[in-house]
Amino acid sequence: MAKRKSIRKRIVRTLKKCYYHEKKKEPTFSDFEELNKFLSDRGKILPSARSGLCAKHQKAVAKAIKQARHLALLPFVVR
Repeated sequence: MAKRKSIRKRIVRTLKKCYYHEKKKEPTFSDFEELNKFLSDRGKILPSARSGLCAKHQKAVAKAIKQARHLALLPFVVR
């Protein structure tokens, strides 16, 4: 029996810059066009690994999206 080498692929994740640190502003519920960038095509909030936001701004974006949904600026469900 020949020995098999286990080949593991290394996943190298490129770090994105935080959108709000680059723009030097904070997420608000009233800027719903900007918040739309952080929603998937199904209307779910993207995780920070995909959106590239830091933890502070990821929490603020989630809160702003929830406020915008409550005020009917963003939909809860995309049809």
